[in-house]
Amino acid sequence: MEKIVNLEGVYHMEYGMNKNRDNWNDRAPVHEQSEFYDVTSFLSGRSSLLSVELDELGEVAGKSMLHLQCHFGQDSLSWARLGARVTGVDFAEEAVKLARSLNDKLGLDARFVCANVYDVPQVLPEETFDIVFTSYGVLCWLPDLTRWAEIIYEKLKPGGTFYIAEGHPLADIFEIVDGELRMVYSYFEDEAIVFDTEDTYADRNAKLDNTVTYEWAHSLGSVVTALIQAGLRIEFLHEFPFCMYEKFPGLMEKGEDGWWRMKGKEYIPMLFSIRATKPAEA
Repeated sequence: MEKIVNLEGVYHMEYGMNKNRDNWNDRAPVHEQSEFYDVTSFLSGRSSLLSVELDELGEVAGKSMLHLQCHFGQDSLSWARLGARVTGVDFAEEAVKLARSLNDKLGLDARFVCANVYDVPQVLPEETFDIVFTSYGVLCWLPDLTRWAEIIYEKLKPGGTFYIAEGHPLADIFEIVDGELRMVYSYFEDEAIVFDTEDTYADRNAKLDNTVTYEWAHSLGSVVTALIQAGLRIEFLHEFPFCMYEKFPGLMEKGEDGWWRMKGKEYIPMLFSIRATKPAEA
């Protein structure tokens, strides 16, 4: 992975998000064919949901759910299989097309909308939901957490639940350099970090056409504060010493529970989850 540092210290959020959308449009067909997403077994009944979100979010049957940054919809459709009435939102047209195709093949009634997270109030102006859900690799694509949290509050029904499971920002400051785990990024980075990478996490042999992406770092405190300031009540913040994939190749091992952990001692948090509610009297 090649990192391009923005030496001028100036970036345009809209430009960066458009570059990200182009990159994710390239990723969608690659991910559809990848072993990582294993669409064949998914269509045969495998759920893409993991134990953390299943245990912590709880019963969803009969509830309306807004899934932000749903990619090509495997998690959205897994929730639909459990009885949720799901609306998935993603900014990549190719991902949304694939999600709709999978929905049709499975005979489910999930709905998929192509939109930027920040445009959700415009594309779904009248609707509110029992649950707003998002997970795994979502926050780094968002430059403005304050507005993100405000939209979550706006789209929740009074008494509704917001839930996120996400990679821990502390783990994201590390990379493997010359076979060793080293601190590479600042936990308090306040400008976009620009990457130029041909492949994707789901297929390291892929050659994407749109290779440049813009990512934004967010501390755990900034995530919690944004949600609180938007008016949500935090029920819990949990931190875990494992993650969903081999984040640091060669230094991790996969347990019988399916989670990846560092070999030896558990040194750093690698995953966090938050559940919050919109006050019933709102």
